[in-house]
Amino acid sequence: MARGREIPFDLPSLDELFTTQSERDEGGAEKVQSIPLDAIDPFPHHPFQVRDDEEMAAMAQSVRDYGVISPVLLRPAARGRYELVSGHRRKRAAEIAGLAELPAVVRQMTRDEAVVAMVDSNMQRERVLPSEKAFAYKMKLEAMNRQGARTDLTSSPSGMKLKRSQTLDLIGEEAGDSRNTVHRYIRLTELIKPLLDMVDAGDIGMRPAVELSYLAAEEQGWVAAAIESEVCTPSHAQAAKMRTFFNEGRLNEDVVLSIMREEKPNQVRKLHISAEKLSKFFRPGTSREEMEARIIKGLELLQRQERRRDMGR
Repeated sequence: MARGREIPFDLPSLDELFTTQSERDEGGAEKVQSIPLDAIDPFPHHPFQVRDDEEMAAMAQSVRDYGVISPVLLRPAARGRYELVSGHRRKRAAEIAGLAELPAVVRQMTRDEAVVAMVDSNMQRERVLPSEKAFAYKMKLEAMNRQGARTDLTSSPSGMKLKRSQTLDLIGEEAGDSRNTVHRYIRLTELIKPLLDMVDAGDIGMRPAVELSYLAAEEQGWVAAAIESEVCTPSHAQAAKMRTFFNEGRLNEDVVLSIMREEKPNQVRKLHISAEKLSKFFRPGTSREEMEARIIKGLELLQRQERRRDMGR
């Protein structure tokens, strides 16, 4: 009698015999753990600010009422500690609310994988300052360039090492910006802090800021001083002129002042009053808009009083 054809047969494992499919699926998923707040360190060189403002106060109150609903993402660090990849604002709200622990997903990640995850998660914020975006894009670009032929972070075909321009395209596509826009933001990281602060405040536009970023730190310092003394900021044309003079080795403090004093079309001169001078008239935490509204209201009241006084003479 001829033997029948043997059918390959794999014996089930003990795990398959004594667990359900849903239990096996759950076992492969990341679990949420409660991690002590004092065991969590911030992400090194985290470019996004965590502000103790009204929004944070409201977030902290929500944490008191309902807890932290969305877990933070952590990366294991040395000596039983953890590195915070995403969730810096949630951690701060938990601290203010007086929590001792934080719900978290702990994931094994390389440094570069953590950088990409940190940047991508924080780019979802409603308000992102130009300086935050600038340093975040730079960190992500450097991380992705170090990935080389890795495809899990770069989405490139297997074995392809991305060129800088391709990486900029990918970063921009994921964030909703063009390659050129990403490049311009990264250029802002070359600005000295006083100028970068002016970009964040909206006093210097992106195009002139990019031109100024090509100046050396000392020359940028001359520009910052001229902005303060002349109470105006450079236009794109003026910033481009400074860059040209710098490239030719002809830029000095006098030239910067001369360029800044050139009349700009449709120029609106701004009055700058230091926060220190205004602080005694406002409560801590008063917003810029509230300050402006109260100043205008005060001036209007003063104007009415002067009119009444003049009419009574």
